[in-house]
Amino acid sequence: MSELKNKEIVPWHDFVAGSLGGMAQVIVGQPMDTIKTRLQIEGPTGRFSGPMDCLRKTINNEGFLGLYKGMASPLIGVAAVNALLFAAYSNFKKMQEPYPGGPLTLGQIAIAGAGGGIVNAMLASPVEMLKIRMQAQYGAGSTVRYSGPVDCARQLIRDHGVRHGLMRGYWITIVREIPGYAGFYAGFEGMKRYLTPSGENPATYPLGLFSLMASGATGGVSYWFACYPLDMLKSLASIFTKLQCNQLSLCFAQIQNQPNPPKGAFYIVDAAKQVYKEGGIKPFFRGFSPTIIRAVPAAAATFTTYELVMRALSGL
Repeated sequence: MSELKNKEIVPWHDFVAGSLGGMAQVIVGQPMDTIKTRLQIEGPTGRFSGPMDCLRKTINNEGFLGLYKGMASPLIGVAAVNALLFAAYSNFKKMQEPYPGGPLTLGQIAIAGAGGGIVNAMLASPVEMLKIRMQAQYGAGSTVRYSGPVDCARQLIRDHGVRHGLMRGYWITIVREIPGYAGFYAGFEGMKRYLTPSGENPATYPLGLFSLMASGATGGVSYWFACYPLDMLKSLASIFTKLQCNQLSLCFAQIQNQPNPPKGAFYIVDAAKQVYKEGGIKPFFRGFSPTIIRAVPAAAATFTTYELVMRALSGL
């Protein structure tokens, strides 16, 4: 997010721009996100042989709208989530400025992004929990446990409470967001500075549409390269009872059971050990290709929408 020319960023401008940018991200990226999530939780002996097979079977069995399962949750929560993220990022940047509006290094941008990610996790965790639960429901009829995100939230809270139900996966979300958003904002700002003409100030120079999209896409790809294995573990934490199974494939088979939440401070480490024991490094990157494909248009839409709305609201 750039400091706009001689204009103070008004908080509600940041809220509106962040909300619309997040909504653009969800609409553009949800189909590939559904494929990514399903590949992550299917396991090595699952029903999909790869991204294209998952896409084909999802459309054949559930129609095109099956790719948008779980979208209601991020759309409903996206305004608060993105407003919190963008505001936190801006505040962490201000803390590091040598003087008001002073330039920051890419390392400082990364630190501000990491700080924003930590704050963002408070809302992102339950929103993603509901999204992943809905996406994990394959097919229709008796296999569907939740009628929608509200019903999903109600059942999770009823069965496990807020902490171990709706907020399950909170700590792994924080662990993921620290490197993820450090890469996200550093990648965006780095490409933005590269594309800014020599002699111009990257913080105030109004880049064109395609330059903004390229900068946003770079940020999105950087996010996933920085944190993808952690995202895979987060998806598992949102679905399974426990991961201390004799075989990883048995853990994946628990999707449609009524799980109890994992307990203990080190369940993330236990999950990582079990995944590695069963399949080595490869399972940590299951679904990586559709994620990167999704990241390019989704992040481009997010940052481009944010920047253009901020310009419009600021009268630039």
